[in-house]
Amino acid sequence: RGKIFSNWAKTYQCQPELYFIPESIDQLRDVIKLATIHKKVVRVVGCGHSPSDITCTSDYMISMEKLSGILEVDVDRNQIKVQGGVKIERLHKVLEEYGLAISNIGSVSDITLSGAIATGTHATGVDFGMLATNVLEIELLLANGELMVCSRHQNKEIFLCALCNLGALGVVVSIKLQCEKSFKLEQQQSSCTLDEVLDNLENEVRSCEHFRFGWFPHTNDAVVWKCNRITKPKVDSYNWFWDSIVGYHSLQFLYWLSSYFDSLIPWINRTFFGLLFRKPKYRVDDSYKVFNFECLFKQYVTEWAIPRENTGIVLRQLRDWLNTNNFYAHYPVEVRFVKRDDVYLSQNYERDTCHINIVMYRPYGKFIPHDRYWKAYEEIMLAAKGKPHWAKAHSLTYKELSQMYPQYDKFCKIRDELDPNRIFINRYLTQVLFEGREE
Repeated sequence: RGKIFSNWAKTYQCQPELYFIPESIDQLRDVIKLATIHKKVVRVVGCGHSPSDITCTSDYMISMEKLSGILEVDVDRNQIKVQGGVKIERLHKVLEEYGLAISNIGSVSDITLSGAIATGTHATGVDFGMLATNVLEIELLLANGELMVCSRHQNKEIFLCALCNLGALGVVVSIKLQCEKSFKLEQQQSSCTLDEVLDNLENEVRSCEHFRFGWFPHTNDAVVWKCNRITKPKVDSYNWFWDSIVGYHSLQFLYWLSSYFDSLIPWINRTFFGLLFRKPKYRVDDSYKVFNFECLFKQYVTEWAIPRENTGIVLRQLRDWLNTNNFYAHYPVEVRFVKRDDVYLSQNYERDTCHINIVMYRPYGKFIPHDRYWKAYEEIMLAAKGKPHWAKAHSLTYKELSQMYPQYDKFCKIRDELDPNRIFINRYLTQVLFEGREE
């Protein structure tokens, strides 16, 4: 009792009636049984990195930190089976001991594997799917207390729901993941204009295994990162003065100052591009160390996915809106690319996608107005057949979302069968799975 949960950015918080840290499946089952008896909602929380209220509840909250063990490693098949609460950062270390690695991961590893899968977390690379496409098997603890194993060969439709489950089906207690032999990545950083990268986008995304770029609002400047597997010795490009003193602490102070004088923001964006990103950089390191990057300080963030062919249209429209509506936006606008898949609630369902992420930092925890920017961005993305990231705050309900996902109603039907009393449904999930839905 008395636990106050806040997400990493301190933008959402809640006070659950009871906060549980079960140490066994039986204890986890007891919590679900208790919630059923007292008609309480149960939400499982990982590391709280999601910039939304997807895990929030005033009823029961479960932490899986004591259910985070390594269950099995199969080096011959490059596979690992873990409990649902394992953090990805720990997973990297364990896999490294066995000469293995995850094929493609996002920018942050201080998150649980099950949470990353539940929300459709992804990295970048046109020939690489989101993280969940590497999952071979998921074991769920259902609302009725039963354990269910699902895969592409067993309970397939439930598996295709579980690969992006929003925490709405049950509690993920174990995951089997397909990995590969450990590898190093070569990262080449270069600069160009936004128009140059957009005009040559198809060639750019095919020019390497993992391509992403960032645009600096109120400029035409862009920074490009290209990564490929390589066997060369490690090359470290980190510089404590430029990357920490300038790139973190000085930037935070100047963005804090700009909260009083927002006309400083275009100058800040131009200056820091010139200081930190205009010159080429080269790096070789272990794969997960290159995939991960510094997300800096607390922030408001949102992200949508669009068909890849709409990338140029959307970014130019966003640039035009910022230039004509007197709103000063922080850098970067981050752009990544993901291969299509068949996961029912995946943003990449049956289409190759571009994921565009916008940010407004919260220097020293300060509130920074951003609603007008978010609304304009959302309207641009909707017009371009966009879908919001499940872990990030948005305004859409079942009514809009069910039109975006061909298998949305199938997901909802399966979910209702697994959890008819809705014990896993909080306010956020009511919004996205039930608002505007005919019962």
